[in-house]
Amino acid sequence: MKPFWGLYLTQVLSGIALSLTDKTPTSALLSSGTVNLGLYQTAYEKAKSLVSSLNNTEKVTIITGGSIDRMWKALEGKDGVNGVDLNYFVSGFPGANALSMTWDRDLAYEQFLATGKEFYGMGYNLVYGPECGPLGRSPWGGRQAEAFSPDPYLSGIFMEKSISGQNAAGVIATGRHYLLYEQETNRSRTLSPGASQAYSSNADDKTTHEVYLWPFADAIKAGMGAVMCAMNRINGTLSCENEAALSALLKSELGFPGVVVPDVGSQETSFKSANAGLDFGSSSLWSESIITAGIRNGSLTQARLDDMAIRNVIGYFYVGLDNGKQPATADFTEYRDVRGNHSTLIRQIAAESLVLLKNNISGGRGLPLKRPRTLAAFGAHAGPTMAGPNHAFTISGSGSDTYQGHLVSPSGSGSGSFAYVVDPHMALTSRQVENGGMFWWLMNDTYTSTSNSNTASAVGGGGEGTSMSFSYSNYAQNAEACLVFLNTYSGEGADRGELSNTDQDSMVKRVAAQCNNTIVIINTVGPRLVESWIDHENVTAVLYGGMLGQESGHSIVDVLYGDVNPSGKLVHTIGRNAGDYPASKIHSASAVADDSAFGGFCELTFLLEQNVTARYEFGHGLSYTTFKFGTVTAEVTNASALASRYPTGSLGLGGHQDLWEEVIQITTNIQNTGSIAGAEVAQLYISFPAEAAQPKRVLRGFEKVNISPGASTSVTMSIRRRDISYWDTMGQKWAIAKGRYLFSVGSSSKRITGTAVLNI
Repeated sequence: MKPFWGLYLTQVLSGIALSLTDKTPTSALLSSGTVNLGLYQTAYEKAKSLVSSLNNTEKVTIITGGSIDRMWKALEGKDGVNGVDLNYFVSGFPGANALSMTWDRDLAYEQFLATGKEFYGMGYNLVYGPECGPLGRSPWGGRQAEAFSPDPYLSGIFMEKSISGQNAAGVIATGRHYLLYEQETNRSRTLSPGASQAYSSNADDKTTHEVYLWPFADAIKAGMGAVMCAMNRINGTLSCENEAALSALLKSELGFPGVVVPDVGSQETSFKSANAGLDFGSSSLWSESIITAGIRNGSLTQARLDDMAIRNVIGYFYVGLDNGKQPATADFTEYRDVRGNHSTLIRQIAAESLVLLKNNISGGRGLPLKRPRTLAAFGAHAGPTMAGPNHAFTISGSGSDTYQGHLVSPSGSGSGSFAYVVDPHMALTSRQVENGGMFWWLMNDTYTSTSNSNTASAVGGGGEGTSMSFSYSNYAQNAEACLVFLNTYSGEGADRGELSNTDQDSMVKRVAAQCNNTIVIINTVGPRLVESWIDHENVTAVLYGGMLGQESGHSIVDVLYGDVNPSGKLVHTIGRNAGDYPASKIHSASAVADDSAFGGFCELTFLLEQNVTARYEFGHGLSYTTFKFGTVTAEVTNASALASRYPTGSLGLGGHQDLWEEVIQITTNIQNTGSIAGAEVAQLYISFPAEAAQPKRVLRGFEKVNISPGASTSVTMSIRRRDISYWDTMGQKWAIAKGRYLFSVGSSSKRITGTAVLNI
C-alpha cells in the first residue's frame, strides 16, 4: 500500500489539497499574507522587522539558540507539563491526566497560567508543554500521564485552554510531541537500546486528521507559538524530517505561524530537516559555514532561512517578551518567590479531578467517611518513600510498574519538581488527631504476616516493651474503615508492562476479607484494571485519579471526608481485561513499524464500535449527591455557515476560519436532587450520517456546572462547524455530510439521558 504521506504530498502537489496555498511555498506562507494571522499579525510585523536588520550570521545564531547583544535573548526551553522541571522552590502541579479528569476548562486555564508565571519568574521563555502526543493509542504507552486524554476532542479543548493560560503568563507554549508519538519502546535510534532506527507510527489520512491532528489544531487556534517534533518516524520518515507532517499539514493546512523545535536527538540532517519544516536546531548541523554553503549550492534558500528566523522570534513578540521585564534565568538552586498561592489551586484541582468509581453507602459504609474512631491505611502508596521528594525519576527499561511510596508524578521529563509532597499518611494523621480517633497503617503492598495478636514482645536488648504485630488481619478487623492505596508507575523512556498488579490486587482482597468497609484509592498513569476485586461485597468505594501533584494527600483526604464532593469523570475507559483495548501491542526494540493505528477510532469509540462492555465507561464518575437531566433540544443558530459542503473561509490559525464558527446550540437542564451541593458534567455525543464514516458516537461538547441542593440550572453547549465535519479524503477538506445528526446528552458515554435530532 502506498504510504499515506507520499499519497498526501502527491495530492498537495496536484492541487487537490490546500487550494489556498497550492501556489505558495511554505517559506512564503507568512510573508505572502496567505495565512490570516489574526492576533499574530502585529507580532509578525515586529519579527519581520527584526530579521530584516540581521545578517545571515545573526540569523544562524537565532535558529541555533544563541543570543545577539542588545537585540535578541535566546529562546531558553524547559520541560514543563506540570511545573518547572528540576528547579528548586517551584510548585509541583497535577499531571495533565489528572487535570483533564476535572472536565473543567477554567481550571485548565488557571493551572497553566500559574505554571507559566513560575516559568516566567524563573527566567525561562519557552515551555516544553502542554502535550497531546502521546494521545493514548495504547494503554501500555509510558507517557500518558503527561497528556490529557485519548479522546481528541477533550484533548483539544484542554490544549486550547492550557495554551491560552501560558500565553497570558508571558511565555511561549510548545505543543508536543508532533506527531503520532505513541510509545517509548524503540522511540529513538540513539536513545533506545538495541534499536537500529526509531519506530514508525503509521496512520492513514482520515485517522491522522480526525484523531491525531485534531488537538494540535485547537492549540494553534489558541495561539501556540512552538511545536516540538517527535523522535518517531511517521509512515517511515522521521518526524523532524517529514515534509508532509511539518510543511503540508502543520504550516500550510493549519496555518501554524511559529517555530518547530526538535525533541532530544530528533534532528539527524542539516538540509533535509530544514527544508521539511524544522526551524530551530543543532549548531553542529546548522553552523554558519554549513548554512552559507547550503545557500550557495542551492540546498537551502535565503527565503527559507529568513522564514526560519522569523518563526523563531514571532512567539517572543506575541507573548510580549520584548518588553524587557522578564528576569534573567535563575540557577536551578536559586530561591525566587514565584509560587504565590499556587498550593491552594493545586489542592483544588487535584480534589476536583478525583473520580468516584463506586460507592456503596448501605449500613453507613462507603464515602464520605463519618469521623471513624478507628481507621487503617494499607499500601506503600499511602506514605512517603525512603527518600524524596525531588528525585530525578528515570526509567530506562522494563521495571516495576508500581512505585514504593506515594506517587504524585510520572518519571522522566514529565516528573516536574517538588519543594514538598503531602502524602495521605500525613493528611490522615492530621485528620484523626483533629477527630480524636485511632489511626493505624501498614505501608507495604506485600506483607505476609497473618498473626491476629494485637501485641508482641519487643525484640532486642533494650528492655521490655510492647508493639503492634503488623498484619493485614488485625489492622483490618479493628478498623471501622480500611483505606487501601494503589498506584501505577511509568514515564519517559519505557512503556508499561501491566495494567494491574498482582501484589496490589492481592492486598485489596486480603484487606477486604477482614474489613467490611474497604475503600480503595488509586492514582494511575493510565487505565488501571480493577476486575479481580471490584465486585467484592466489602469493597464499598473506589476513588480513582491521576498524578495529583504536591498536595495529593490533602486533596485525597478532602474528598474522603466530604469536604469536597467528588466531581471528576474518567477521560479513558476502564476495561474488564487487557484484551478490551483497541491497541494492546507495544513493539519491541527490534521492531521498526507500528501498524496498529485503529482507523478513525479513539479508545472510547473503538469500544463502542466493538460492542465491548467496559467495567467503567469513558466519562463515568459518581457524586455524593444525585442529579436529574431534563429534555434535550437542538437548534441551528447559523444556517448560512452550514450552507456549503466545504469550508469557504480564509486560511488562518488552526485552518479555515469558518470551521470555528458556532452553528448549533444544544440545551438541557440539570437538577440536583440530593441534599448537598455538587458539580455535574453534561456530556454531548454526536452520531453522524453514514456518509461521514464516523464511529457510533463521538464526544463533541461538555459543560461542568455547580448546583445547590434542590436547585436546577440550564446548560447550553455550542457546536462549531468543525465539530460536525468529517475529513473528506477525496476532497482533502473538512466536509459536512447531508443527513440525520443525533445529539445525545448524559452524565457519561453510557448514561445517555436525552437526545435531539437535526437534519442538515
